[in-house]
Amino acid sequence: MRAADIADQLSTVLVTEEEIQKKLLELAQRVDAEYEGKDLLLVGVLKGAVMVMADFARHLQRDITMDWMAVSSYGAGTKSSGVVQIRKDLDTDLHGKHVLIVEDIIDSGLTLSWLLENFQSRGAESIEVLALLRKPDAAKVVIDCRYVGFDIPNEFVVGYGLDYAERFRNLRDVAVLAPHVYS
Repeated sequence: MRAADIADQLSTVLVTEEEIQKKLLELAQRVDAEYEGKDLLLVGVLKGAVMVMADFARHLQRDITMDWMAVSSYGAGTKSSGVVQIRKDLDTDLHGKHVLIVEDIIDSGLTLSWLLENFQSRGAESIEVLALLRKPDAAKVVIDCRYVGFDIPNEFVVGYGLDYAERFRNLRDVAVLAPHVYS
């Protein structure tokens, strides 16, 4: 689905599909170099990170393993509640693993902060974060994110895996959702 197809529901396209792919390739090249000789486990956070994880993994030129975790702190709203619920836990034992958490977006940082603590307690050798998008103005906690695609304004965005009430995930670009859609 292209932004032009639902233009009346979007305010602005912030990042195009082409910009996303170029940035993911660049990040994959960095990760390939920095994890040379290490077993790397990519952990995607469902559901939003599906597109990022798939495209990022295809850009890597190395052998990796992948796992998924589903957590929720939003419900059906547009703001994080800060209370994290595990909906699907990892299948992989993290003990001794080099973990790269792959995120679609860092918003308040509350959920990711919880995940980092949780993974640390499971004995991971190292834990880093890759986020396609980050909203610096929305941060409630400081997150050390080693790989960031784009810093964006504190607006409600959809597309490329990001949703509002499970809609708009298949939009190829990242766009600001028009307020009339969710108000």
